[in-house]
Amino acid sequence: MTEESMLRRDIVDAAKSLSRLGLNEGTAGNVSARLGPDLLVTPSGVAYDELKPKMLARMAVDGSDDWTGPLKPSSEWRFHRDILRARPETGAIVHTHATYCTVFSMLRRPIPAAHYMIAAFGGPEVRCTAYGPYGTQELSDLAVEGLAGRHAVLLGSHGMIVIGRDLKEAMWRAVELEVLAKQVYLATALASPVLLDDEEIMRTVERFRDYGQNAQDTPQERRQRKRSS
Repeated sequence: MTEESMLRRDIVDAAKSLSRLGLNEGTAGNVSARLGPDLLVTPSGVAYDELKPKMLARMAVDGSDDWTGPLKPSSEWRFHRDILRARPETGAIVHTHATYCTVFSMLRRPIPAAHYMIAAFGGPEVRCTAYGPYGTQELSDLAVEGLAGRHAVLLGSHGMIVIGRDLKEAMWRAVELEVLAKQVYLATALASPVLLDDEEIMRTVERFRDYGQNAQDTPQERRQRKRSS
């Protein structure tokens, strides 16, 4: 099996798992991953239970708006392309209309540092952008700006985007973000949550660099990161 074939299969598996994980319904949301100078992205308007690897569209990250494939790409292909272009360390993107994240986006409220797991997203809050019509360059620009220095962003009156080095990391962050949004929502229903200060969150961000097995890092890379921290 070629690298492209395996990646197509993994994108389809990730997309199909979104409903099972409670992160999406119907045809909402989309998933993409980097393939060398290109990206693969889920198609527009196809129910995930009908999705096949051959249906994914392929586009150049740094090229034109052209695409190849039997079906046209997701209507949100612009922010997939533009995020991958702006964030060369990113290998995968997951966008969903997960319920609690979308509630925050409808209120135009960021997710604050009420729990230390906010550090998994790179800083003391997950920002919420202004509203931009779906599928537009305006929305893409808002998404790229909102992701500056972060691994997640809420899109005003829309949903959420998470990024990762690969699909596994992006999917993990998608689950964690929705859990965090739910926790903050429930805590806010009782009272005003106590927020952790920025310094503590940024210390935790550094600790998250070694969270889990960091399978993509070589022992030499881990030692170098510790020396530079």
